[in-house]
Amino acid sequence: MRTLVASWALLGVLVLLGQALWRLTPIALEPISTGTLTGGQWALMIAWVLISIYSEGYRGFHLRFSPRTAARALYVADHPTLARVLLAPAFCLGLFGATRKVLIVAWGFPVIILGLVLLVRTLSQPWRGIIDAGVVIGLGLGVLSLLWFFARGLAGHAPPVDPQVPAG
Repeated sequence: MRTLVASWALLGVLVLLGQALWRLTPIALEPISTGTLTGGQWALMIAWVLISIYSEGYRGFHLRFSPRTAARALYVADHPTLARVLLAPAFCLGLFGATRKVLIVAWGFPVIILGLVLLVRTLSQPWRGIIDAGVVIGLGLGVLSLLWFFARGLAGHAPPVDPQVPAG
């Protein structure tokens, strides 16, 4: 039962990330597949992808989001309540049952992301594709990192971070 609850918790998060990957990948590939990138734009895309690998994929996902989300998925499986189990993906994202800092980030970060999405949508190709290429790579690394920490947790290795639930 533990694995089932933890998997449900993680599945909801993976669906959200997967939807973003599904939507953004064709946009990111469009300037490549149409051959419209100039040499400078290629250089910019490569630089942006490298920056995104480090900042989004490694620092954002691998060091912060993924281990905490995996820890929270395992926590909800080990400390189930009706609300936690039913809303397990939201619990994993830190939308409830979290420390003050996690709650602020969990509710504030999507607002910032929404603003950036709306801004990037106004850009024409190839600029939108260049930005989305970095986002796709970062999200892809995030999904892999999340699966890594989750699999390790199911195998008995404690996540390297605390699930950040309130004391008591």
